[in-house]
Amino acid sequence: MTVRLLTRRLRPVDLYVMDAVLAVLTGVALCGYAALESPLRGGVHEPAWASVLTGLAIGLPIAVRRRWPVPVAIAVTAVAGVTIATGIIPDYAAAAPAVAIGLVLYTVAARVPLRPALATGIGCLAVVCAALASAAGDLWSATEAVAYGCVIAAPAWLLGWTVQERRAQATRLRDQMVRQAAAEERLRVARELHDIVAHTMNLIVVKAAVANHVADQSPQETRAALQVIEATGRGAMREMRRVLGMLRDGTPYDPQPGLDDLPRLAEQASMGGADVRLDLRHDGGDPVPESLALAVYRIVQEAVTNVVKHAAPATCHVRVHAGPDRIDIEVADDGRRPVHVGGAGHGLIGMRERAALHGGTFTAGPRAGGGFTVTARLPRAAAPALAAAGTATGGHAA
Repeated sequence: MTVRLLTRRLRPVDLYVMDAVLAVLTGVALCGYAALESPLRGGVHEPAWASVLTGLAIGLPIAVRRRWPVPVAIAVTAVAGVTIATGIIPDYAAAAPAVAIGLVLYTVAARVPLRPALATGIGCLAVVCAALASAAGDLWSATEAVAYGCVIAAPAWLLGWTVQERRAQATRLRDQMVRQAAAEERLRVARELHDIVAHTMNLIVVKAAVANHVADQSPQETRAALQVIEATGRGAMREMRRVLGMLRDGTPYDPQPGLDDLPRLAEQASMGGADVRLDLRHDGGDPVPESLALAVYRIVQEAVTNVVKHAAPATCHVRVHAGPDRIDIEVADDGRRPVHVGGAGHGLIGMRERAALHGGTFTAGPRAGGGFTVTARLPRAAAPALAAAGTATGGHAA
């Protein structure tokens, strides 16, 4: 119970109650007692009620220092300066109003922008130094009075300014983290949507061209192509709903594609004119983490989509080996079309980013005997996404 009370964040009402207690303690117990002190070398001998009133005038404004920091600082400093200069509070008892001045100057520096806070601090310091210098006798010299005034005001103001700077820095860091998280989320959704749309639209375009070409001669082949288009479109809509559903709170969880979905992916790609031959091996051990399995699926999907788009008709060999330490991916085709080397498109960029995100490597480039090869190695252990994703020596741009 005690630990919970000490560590919980104070509510505004708690802070105002604490300030009220400080106001009473500072005004009655410190400043009131200091005003009641008899001067050492004569001076003002005011009535007791005047001393109590002086203490209240200095201490009570502290109760609202968070609501009106600058007016409270001016009022407390002015009353303290007048009482010290007139001798109501003896110079040797100036430590009592110094507590009140320190509290209000701390609040000004912690809550007010720098320029008005600095102006208020300098003004209050000047008033305190002038009051102490005017009351200086044998015990005080003017230089000592100025030094004592700086000791009263400067540390409290600097402490408050430091607190304000730390709060501002924490706010900037929090905002930066929010912006970074939003950017990473946008990038993740963009990768997902690109992979879904690029794969399905390429297959739909290929089958639509086939249907248009054989519509008059082979109605059955046309119908088969349209069935593929329908099935592919429905699958794309289902995946897009899943991706967009992840952006909404309370959406039922829908499993993401992984290694077990690769045979279906190969079958779909084969409908687009590429002879996709899948070699999927799993050495057992622990299951592949869902995020890693999704990365493997998307890399294979993008590589196979590029084969359908740029190399079909061609034979495409897909090898995925899930070992105990890493997952090896290789997608190679023997397409005879000229390799497009126009710079990396979003597809290759997305594959590199997925590999780098899991601490893996990625390479892509034309084969010596014709065709194109994409390789990636993703470690199964969690790894920071610090290494470069690899190099692409040119390739099919999605």
